[in-house]
Amino acid sequence: MTKRYLDILEVQQLDWLLKSAADAMIISDREGRIILANPPLFQMFGYTSDELIDNPIEILLPERIRHGHVSLRVDYFVHPSTRTMGSGRELFGRNRNGNEFPVEVSLSPLQTAQGVALVMATIHDITVRKRAEAALQESESRMRAIFDTAVDAIVTINEMGVIDRFNPAAERLFGYAEAEITGRNVSALMPSPYREMHDGYLARYLQTGEKKIIGSGREVIGLRKDGSVFPMDLSVAEMWLGERRMFTGIVRDISQRRHAEEQNMRLMQEISSANEELTSFAHVVSHDLKAPLRAIGSLADWLSTDYADKFDLEGKEHMRLLISRVHRMGGLIDGILQYSRVGRVKEEFVEIDLNKLVRDVIDLLAPPPFITVSIDTMLPVIKVEPTRIEQVFQNLLSNAIKYMDKSEGTIHIGCILDGTHWKFNVTDNGPGIEQRHFERIFQLFQTLAPRDRIESTGVGLSLVKKIVEMYSGRVWIESMIGEGSTFNFTLPVGLEKKKRSDPV
Repeated sequence: MTKRYLDILEVQQLDWLLKSAADAMIISDREGRIILANPPLFQMFGYTSDELIDNPIEILLPERIRHGHVSLRVDYFVHPSTRTMGSGRELFGRNRNGNEFPVEVSLSPLQTAQGVALVMATIHDITVRKRAEAALQESESRMRAIFDTAVDAIVTINEMGVIDRFNPAAERLFGYAEAEITGRNVSALMPSPYREMHDGYLARYLQTGEKKIIGSGREVIGLRKDGSVFPMDLSVAEMWLGERRMFTGIVRDISQRRHAEEQNMRLMQEISSANEELTSFAHVVSHDLKAPLRAIGSLADWLSTDYADKFDLEGKEHMRLLISRVHRMGGLIDGILQYSRVGRVKEEFVEIDLNKLVRDVIDLLAPPPFITVSIDTMLPVIKVEPTRIEQVFQNLLSNAIKYMDKSEGTIHIGCILDGTHWKFNVTDNGPGIEQRHFERIFQLFQTLAPRDRIESTGVGLSLVKKIVEMYSGRVWIESMIGEGSTFNFTLPVGLEKKKRSDPV
């Protein structure tokens, strides 16, 4: 077939040209018959020379486009020129196995010595490039979605400070539409003196490479379109797009945070003032109230002793009540002072063996013979303020002893490791407490039994709650009427490593 169009010299020259080319190349005539093809083309499509030569070039195309290609081929020979085939359209080849793949095709017209028109096609398999483009497009789509939906404002500028991108959050924050702010200098979003500082900083960075906020962040002041200013967090990242250096700033309005910080500062000042007043009050209570109360108590004791024979039964009961209420008042004052000191007066953390401490508390309380107090489990050694933890166990045990209503009372003390906390419990077989009182008993000055029957200030359990919560623990009760109560509280493991907040 080739001899019909080409002499031997032309065949040799074209064959040498095609074989020396690294790209897949093929030559066909006006009828679409394949005249010559080179090894890269055979490798690309999986055909041998015998299978391609003298066959229609459409054999290399997907079946769905073969018919349309015939008319395009005819049109090309009417106006032959060197050009890219299928401009603006995706082209596909089809290999011997029937698999399709994307290609680019460049066409060049040829003419034999006899004046026969031919066309040479150079074919590139662009599968890898298409995959890369698809991956890039997917990445850009994801980045665009992040850019458009980000809660924080994102502003991109070039190395001259000119705004290139402005996301919807930035539009809402600054009041500008992207179209009206793009192309302007980013200093338009800053009031003086930050505007001048930014211009100088950017120029200095470009000259010296000195970084101040790139890769980190700082608080600055922003300027809205309406002229209002607001505090904002700004962090800046540098990037290169080809030869272009760009900067992306992420901006967050911190007006609410600043407002909260100012409120917190005012609150802390009020707390500090309240603590000073509480300290003064505690001093007054300690000195100015207890002194006359002690005098009243001494006078009442003297009267009840020296004039005992002068009182009738009613008078003796009145004196008993007077002395009892003086003692109760003294206990109430002591309880208030203890409660006020928790968190305000700090002790050094020391290592405490709770087994020894609890036994000492039991000995101090000296339970009556009909009440048995036992430590059922080994208690841990913790680092804590000794007075505070002693107050916790003393108040829980004294309550259990004080309210015991059984002829054979039992009080059990135990502890287990519960995750990141020690869980302690003090269980008694006393009268129990109704569930509706579970919260009330931890409130200051709350008691359930009549004060004239059982002396109580109503401070003990509120003191326990305050101490435990100060150490980031919690306290609660489990109880059934007639069967007894269990007071539980937790303390964090590694308590000495935790920093307590300032008292409220």
